[in-house]
Amino acid sequence: MQAPGWPITLLMGHFFGSATLFPVSIFIHAAHIPSQISTPFLTTHKSLPAPSASIPSSILPYSSNSAEPRENASCSLTISPSAMVIRFGDPLTANCSLSGVGFPLLGWEVPMAAPQPTMNIFLVWSVDKIDKWNIKPTCYALSEQGGKCDIELPVIVYKPPLRVSISFSDDGGMMIDGDQYILQCTVHDVAPVEKLIVIYYREQMILGQRKSNNTRKSSVTEVFTLDIQPSKDDDKAQYWCEARLELGPEGPQPPPVMASQKLTAKVLYGPHLICPRKLQVKEGEGLKCEVMGNPHPQVTWIRDGQVVDLPAHSQIEHAGKYTAWTKGLFGEKNFTVDVEIIVNSGKTNIHNGHFSITLLLIQIFTQL
Repeated sequence: MQAPGWPITLLMGHFFGSATLFPVSIFIHAAHIPSQISTPFLTTHKSLPAPSASIPSSILPYSSNSAEPRENASCSLTISPSAMVIRFGDPLTANCSLSGVGFPLLGWEVPMAAPQPTMNIFLVWSVDKIDKWNIKPTCYALSEQGGKCDIELPVIVYKPPLRVSISFSDDGGMMIDGDQYILQCTVHDVAPVEKLIVIYYREQMILGQRKSNNTRKSSVTEVFTLDIQPSKDDDKAQYWCEARLELGPEGPQPPPVMASQKLTAKVLYGPHLICPRKLQVKEGEGLKCEVMGNPHPQVTWIRDGQVVDLPAHSQIEHAGKYTAWTKGLFGEKNFTVDVEIIVNSGKTNIHNGHFSITLLLIQIFTQL
């Protein structure tokens, strides 16, 4: 078998009775060139200097396992697109092109489906399905002078969350007014988690945001937490969270977002008076004053030492002090309400025992 090399045709003079030139082909040994790269056909004439007998070893295909130190050479490499954000399992295509001279070999150093190096000025890397998480594809060019240069293609491989769920730190979701609790948002099977923003809501109000310090590139399940201090006003309020992958301008727009289910809070609280301590009621209207609690407390209204019902149609004689005696989950508690009745004339009468007697005497003398 003939050794690898380049055929060179020389024009030689035949001096045996003639000055006629005739071609003579010779074979010059050279360093091995990959079979996929087409080698140029060199032709030289008598008036031109003879070609080198070998090809510089720097033109050999680039290998990451080479013991040779990597040298930076001045060249102009361009990758299109300049950065990629791609969903795990999707196809990928990138083109590397060379605009400089003196770099006869172009190649890709990639973890999958590496294309063969070429002597063309561009080389496409194409993958049918991205199945690796942390990849750093690099396009390189080798110089005739022994140097090489390369450029890396930034790639983010992402995966939207499979599921997002929310829960309170206690199993039943039963909380006590004023106590501290932890709201947990679990994001399942997402990548990269360092690009994830978790937002907490109560109804439509944002309570806070959380990010991960985990730099793992493959998909993970991570739990994010937020401290909360619910009040009685939060009873029956809905809490939820959403996970948002912020992948930058090269990523999908709008960013992938997934929300959790809505969790209804159950807040336990003691008796609470739902009316002013000084209550004005128009004559003829009902005296409305409720005592709320969760669970609902036992309530007894007392006036002048007697158990009473709140009047449905207020009269002047209904003015005075009412006391609500309550008993609930957190013990007993009393509330006092000072009621004044506004008569139809617009005058306000505040009744106590002495004032009622005075008014009655005035009415008797008027009728005489």
